[in-house]
Amino acid sequence: MSDLLPEISDVDLIQRMGTGDTEALTIFQRRHIGIIYSTAHRVLNNETDAEDVTQEVLFMLWEKSPMYDISRGRPVTWLVTMTRNKAIDRLRSLQRRLRLQDEVRLENPESMDTRTPAQSLRASEKNELVRTAVMKLNPDQREVIEMLYFSGLSQQEISDRIHKPLSTVKARIHRGMVRLRKIVGTEI
Repeated sequence: MSDLLPEISDVDLIQRMGTGDTEALTIFQRRHIGIIYSTAHRVLNNETDAEDVTQEVLFMLWEKSPMYDISRGRPVTWLVTMTRNKAIDRLRSLQRRLRLQDEVRLENPESMDTRTPAQSLRASEKNELVRTAVMKLNPDQREVIEMLYFSGLSQQEISDRIHKPLSTVKARIHRGMVRLRKIVGTEI
């Protein structure tokens, strides 16, 4: 198939992906993985987040390929726009979370940190380790764990919000927590 790489246009590859051709996705991915990652990294300035966005964009590409319309732009333009939008969404989500944490701290001055600098540093390092570990979960597990622990939703509320059975939500949370424990290497 590598002999055909230069002969197949991006438009043809996207059309083939739209019919379920996984080989077309592989070829398209090989051609454009660099631009996807670099676009995401330019927006996020974080390797892990850029890798996650890259995977999400490849999934979106597969899902949205049947809807691609050549009259609306070249494939690479479409791909870069999709990547940039996904990266900006991720950035906004991270910023919202940080803003909410800051607001909680300001509204509850009694919850201000009374730890020593060394204790604060260790806690900060552990928080970063957990945040990094959460970003390594698959999107389904990450979604339910973020909703449960960062948004404070109940398992039933998560089930209602993502339109999945409660048993599915519970299984995703359980598998996600097992994976987090393996990644972090300590009890969470």
